[in-house]
Amino acid sequence: MRAIDLSNVTWRKSSYSNSDGGNCVEVADNLPLVPVRDSKDTIRTPLLIGAGAWSAFVDGVKRG
Repeated sequence: MRAIDLSNVTWRKSSYSNSDGGNCVEVADNLPLVPVRDSKDTIRTPLLIGAGAWSAFVDGVKRG
């Protein structure tokens, strides 16, 4: 498997993250896999999730 270079990606905080600074999830767009990380632990390697699986997850969160 080829490594994905995440050194220059732009991370954005999820709109579903807690507004007081806790429970923050960040994602980066426009990659073959969706990298997901905890904004409080940016040193840890992000999870890489397939686009279809990420889309299904987001749809489920939106539905509640």
